[in-house]
Amino acid sequence: MATKRMTLAEIASALGAELRGDPDLEITGLATLEAAGPDQLSFLSNPAYSRYLGESQAGAVLISPAMAEPTQTNVLLLDDPYLGYARISRYFDTSPAPAAGVHATAVIAPSVVVPDSASIGPYVVIEAGVTLGQRVVIGAHSVIGADCSLGDDCVLRPRVTLAHGVTMGHRCHILSGAVIGSDGFGFAVHKGEWHRIAQIGGVTLGDDVEVGANTAIDRGALEDTRLGNGVKIDNLVQVAHNVQIGDHSALAGKVGIAGSTRIGSHCMFGGASGVSGHLTITDGVQVTGMTMVTGDIREPGVYSSGTGHMNNREWRKNAARFRQLDAMARRLKELEKKIEG
Repeated sequence: MATKRMTLAEIASALGAELRGDPDLEITGLATLEAAGPDQLSFLSNPAYSRYLGESQAGAVLISPAMAEPTQTNVLLLDDPYLGYARISRYFDTSPAPAAGVHATAVIAPSVVVPDSASIGPYVVIEAGVTLGQRVVIGAHSVIGADCSLGDDCVLRPRVTLAHGVTMGHRCHILSGAVIGSDGFGFAVHKGEWHRIAQIGGVTLGDDVEVGANTAIDRGALEDTRLGNGVKIDNLVQVAHNVQIGDHSALAGKVGIAGSTRIGSHCMFGGASGVSGHLTITDGVQVTGMTMVTGDIREPGVYSSGTGHMNNREWRKNAARFRQLDAMARRLKELEKKIEG
């Protein structure tokens, strides 16, 4: 693969940044402040890493005017250097560009129309009634069930499974091992025995949705499970049946959302947090890692319940005290009565 190159002048123009330095310097890649060489671009957005700026060998640094210091390094000034890094990273992306065409081993229902711009990899299976947008990329061994619809520029990495009746907007990106539209966990119990409930809804994803590796998004029992525009989901996440997630919300790894919960827009869920079923969470909520949400959240803000680590001896003492809290509260109440009396 040929090395990609951009001059600092070209990068500044692409990002709308103010350049202080050599406009003709060619950049061939991205790296951290510590590891970057003279032909690489780095960024500084977190003040905790500013200590590396003076010693960095980076050819140039994306940085905010407020954090810029006198330095011999070329700088590109942006109000949001991390956003600038995100944008320019796509130019230097090393992922192989798939060629348009259908691999000879793909199995595609005769009724499916494959656009000339699509890329269909080895051993892909596409069932009847599927609609494919322009420039879709379907990775090797992926399965697209009957009556699915993929918008323009959707990318399915290898080994993605879409069950029947999944609808995806434009520019969705699904990583390997993800399963979308599997049956929800629905059973009725009668005399101690479980009876399966057919899951007759589907899954609908908006535009620009990203789903991480080995994540499962279940189909609805009656209505569709829905993810709004711009939703980002990390690896190993479980989204149960009938869940609704609003636009531009993000779920980190190992989050679990139980069935029929409604999550607003611009929410963020930290790793390994969990949400009980049939709850409503308003817009603009941030849930920190390991938090368990067991009731509705009606006000935006930051919510936590998981506790940070401590040494084992301290944890054992606190765990013992936790078991004593009820008795302590009762004694405190009795003392208060005596003082008031």
